[in-house]
Amino acid sequence: MRETIDLRGPGGTAARIALDGAEPVSWKVGDREYLWTGDPEHWNRHAPWLFPVVGASANGAVRVDGQPYPMAQHGFARDLPFTIVARADDAVTLRLADGPETRRHYPFAFRLDIETRVRAACLDFAVTVANPGAEPLPYALGFHPAFPWPFAGGARSTGDYAVVFERAERATVPEVGAGGLLLRNERPIPLQGDTLPLDPAIFTEALVFRNAASRAMRFAGPDGRAIRMEVEDFPHLAVWTKPTAPFLSLESWTGHADWADFSGDLAERDSQRLLPPGMEARHAVRLTLET
Repeated sequence: MRETIDLRGPGGTAARIALDGAEPVSWKVGDREYLWTGDPEHWNRHAPWLFPVVGASANGAVRVDGQPYPMAQHGFARDLPFTIVARADDAVTLRLADGPETRRHYPFAFRLDIETRVRAACLDFAVTVANPGAEPLPYALGFHPAFPWPFAGGARSTGDYAVVFERAERATVPEVGAGGLLLRNERPIPLQGDTLPLDPAIFTEALVFRNAASRAMRFAGPDGRAIRMEVEDFPHLAVWTKPTAPFLSLESWTGHADWADFSGDLAERDSQRLLPPGMEARHAVRLTLET
């Protein structure tokens, strides 16, 4: 049984946060649940945080000074216990720091603090990545929440739902190859300016919007409700599900999976951040239920 923390805010909004991974496992507005249940028949997670990489690494490892270190897809933070730094009725700050377990995969000193705060019909996340070490810290951060589909009436397969971006985006996305690595060629998707009508059949793989023009996107339903994700300092966005799974994931990333032809060090990985010694970087996400 996962240890969790319950948060309550105004407007009948509540959340439950697991210490493992600092992962939100419930977000309710009124008496309705808006996070995916984590049903293992389809996908056994709810809204994991991704660190210190996003996506797959070539050969299942990252290289530091030429030495390989095993690295699972999306890193290790989502599977490790965080500690409580601060707690209130409506907010909690959780921390993951380097130790013997992380150094087997990632030989760097770091601190990852995630503050979750409940507001009326909102969940706010403020993330701080700190480098207490003596060398630059190569990292990527991502957030991978999933939501019930459908959540506002209608059906998955009739075009009742759409993802609406803040701005028009490119109507092509990178193809995804073996092991989740990105390919250099792209495929078209049925994006109409800023609107992607949703059809399970388009999700043969994640739709990755590298260097997106938008800083927000909405998962919009047929009854006027929408789940809005607004991000700060996450240049890449993604939309994902499995063709037969009753959820949709809206994702925000600072980095992405390795290109299939990449063989360099972690610090050379495309879109990986390099945080100088003694410095901190801040990122933010807000989820809002719009009615």
